[in-house]
Amino acid sequence: MKRKIVSKLIAASLAATMTVGLAGCGGNSDTPVDNTAQDDSVSNAEQDAAVDEVEDTSESEVVDEAEGEDESGYEVLTDADGNVYDLGGMEIIIRDWWSPADGSVPEAKDDFEEAQQEYREWLQETYNFTLKQMAISDWASTPQDFVEYATTGGDENYVFVLREDPATSSAMSSGLMYDLSTLDCLDFSESKFSNKVHEKFGKGNAIYCMSSGKPEPRTGIYFNKRILTDAGIDPEEIYDLQASGDWTWDKFEEYLSIVQRDTDNDGVIDIAGFNENNGVVQMAVFSNGGAFIGKDGNGQYTYSLEDPNTLEALEWAAKIINEYRQVPPEDAQWDYYKQAFVNGEIAFMPEDAYCMYYNSEDNKGFLCDMEDDFGFVMFPKGPQMNDYVNVWSDNPVAIPSCYDADKAWKIAFAWNLWTDDVPGYEDYVNYAHVYAGARDTRAADETFLMMTEKGVISYQGVIPSLDFGPDFIWGFGKGVVVSEAVEGIRDTWKSYVDAANQ
Repeated sequence: MKRKIVSKLIAASLAATMTVGLAGCGGNSDTPVDNTAQDDSVSNAEQDAAVDEVEDTSESEVVDEAEGEDESGYEVLTDADGNVYDLGGMEIIIRDWWSPADGSVPEAKDDFEEAQQEYREWLQETYNFTLKQMAISDWASTPQDFVEYATTGGDENYVFVLREDPATSSAMSSGLMYDLSTLDCLDFSESKFSNKVHEKFGKGNAIYCMSSGKPEPRTGIYFNKRILTDAGIDPEEIYDLQASGDWTWDKFEEYLSIVQRDTDNDGVIDIAGFNENNGVVQMAVFSNGGAFIGKDGNGQYTYSLEDPNTLEALEWAAKIINEYRQVPPEDAQWDYYKQAFVNGEIAFMPEDAYCMYYNSEDNKGFLCDMEDDFGFVMFPKGPQMNDYVNVWSDNPVAIPSCYDADKAWKIAFAWNLWTDDVPGYEDYVNYAHVYAGARDTRAADETFLMMTEKGVISYQGVIPSLDFGPDFIWGFGKGVVVSEAVEGIRDTWKSYVDAANQ
């Protein structure tokens, strides 16, 4: 017999770890953190207590051993002849840029990780394969490394974790990625594919990339609680507005006008409304129901930069950039906005959720060392939207097309099982790394929940040759004229879209 633990059963115990987690945010490490969430720990005693509180022995929550289970209680998959699938002892490697370079498995820190490791060991023994996840490429080289490998081939059994990049989109259009829709071991209607990476990296009936798990929280708005309080704004008010549906562009702009001020009356702004890494432009468009590149009902990409919702958003973004974005020192680096927020020079910062993740002193977001407390909400909604949106952008996973059908099937079969829910932890979500790095529980309990449920996918990252940053948003600074910026890229982007639709 095995029991299914109800979804999110440890939410209460994770919240209880908040105080302990915050104590771990000291130190001076400036190590970059990858944008893939990694599980952190809660104590075994806390998890056991949560299980005791939530789980009962009612008949509705007890699942009998299913036909095909072995003595472990795990379901055993067999082929049409009733034989257990055998992968022939193949060694499979999931390539990324953040895992241990030697493929070692870190020691389990909690009951979930123990159960996961036990289950994965059983998978390898039962289906006769080994699998390691290891950093082989780095973040910058990953797309081109895939292109080179898929072009030349090799004896390895790789699954590549990629990122959005012109090289990635070119690899898709050039036939270097295996069509995953042809592999019957993958069912993209399953909830594990809710982040829709397979839709984003698909063309016609073909699917070239995938990713498992709930959509990752991405760009929202961080706010400095001390600065807001000093300006007469209750920081909790922003969470309340988000909860009621009243967190809008207008409200955000109202707050910007209040917090931005010259504190010593010398004619120089001492606290600016915000600073950022071009997140306002992107999120303004999607939060108003616009897009840069769209996709129609026939699967054709569309040039959407001049759609009314998009243009309205670009004009608003240009307005608040001109009026409220901080002017950094002349010798500042591109990422000065991070230092500015940590130092209390700006009140708001549009950025990704992972900036506050805390896994360890060697793997934490830059906000973990911030002295002031901060909060985190979704980007406010524009006048053309009834709800908030998170732009889902999980890392795409691909199998090189240089592999034959048998090899690709076996690799996909193993990856699919490897990324399934651990039996007994169905729909389990561990936000310990969030509670440990955040300064309140509402960031995870409210904002993160919304971000996994309210989202859209973007397509500008899958158009070959379209380099979104240099092409458009990097030049979207103070003094930008939207009509000129759009006119300057219109014909180029239209030609890229036309080529992608061929």
